[in-house]
Amino acid sequence: MQRFRSLPAEHVPRATACPRGLLGHAADEVFAPLTSPRIKQRVKLAHLVTQWRTSVQKHVARPAGRVLLRRWMNQKAGAACIETLGLPRHIVDEVMGDEALTLHVNPRKLIRMAVYAPRDVEKRPSSMAFIWDGDWDLRREDLRVGSRYLLISDLDRNRNNLERTERFQALMACIENGKPWGSHQLGILLDTPEKILAYLRIYLGFLDDMGRNGFAPSRGKDSIGVAVSRDGTLLKVNRGLHRLAMAQRLGLQSIPVRVRHVHRDWWNEVTDGYGGDEALEKMQEALQACIPEEAPGPLDEPVLVSRSKEYWPALRT
Repeated sequence: MQRFRSLPAEHVPRATACPRGLLGHAADEVFAPLTSPRIKQRVKLAHLVTQWRTSVQKHVARPAGRVLLRRWMNQKAGAACIETLGLPRHIVDEVMGDEALTLHVNPRKLIRMAVYAPRDVEKRPSSMAFIWDGDWDLRREDLRVGSRYLLISDLDRNRNNLERTERFQALMACIENGKPWGSHQLGILLDTPEKILAYLRIYLGFLDDMGRNGFAPSRGKDSIGVAVSRDGTLLKVNRGLHRLAMAQRLGLQSIPVRVRHVHRDWWNEVTDGYGGDEALEKMQEALQACIPEEAPGPLDEPVLVSRSKEYWPALRT
């Protein structure tokens, strides 16, 4: 039987230092020329919020999560309740390690994203839980017609004349309306046409770099997250949508994705009543058979999608 990592009480991740200057907490350094003192206070506030969240995670959430998962893994009193609550996701991730929860998929197969129902219709699953309840896996956005893939495709097609892209025109309209688009997470403000063009060229640069050097997991702030549906198929969740869209546009053969959540029905089926190490081992084995979901969900709104075999562009050479 496989033994997963232990949970030393003193093991905590080091907090990320707040970067200097005006860059946002989620920004790559290449965005530095697009910063603006006009949104300096918003950027500082975003840094403070991020630092506060990191501190809460370090000093409260993770230590508490380790206590709970340790009780569950040792099947002590309250283990069933801890599992009912969904298991602390970050600690499951910590215990199992990178390899156990990483799968490799064809990005052009990963075309469905889990969609949450409105809060007044169904309780949204917690991002802190590893096991998710609910019908989130029955609503699936088609990423082939999603905003990120359409953006990357538009930039690629019009790379020699970015003024023709829908994104450039939309951002110019923001300037003309006196409300230039900005992001406190990136720390940028696109208040001139030149900045808009530079912003779009950055994304083209990311695309071309991936085309030359392949998919680099360390390039993004977070791994490309997926969740396992009740049927054992993979749905996109969380961040990494721009990088996924680039991999799809380029036609990469395989990219790594990280399992962030699993549906309770699937969990119950594959763990078969076991707990602790046995349950995690059974789940890890079952993950190897999980493939991306390509079909629409039974609760989806109808969406027109091209059925042509030429929907994807030719592989980049």
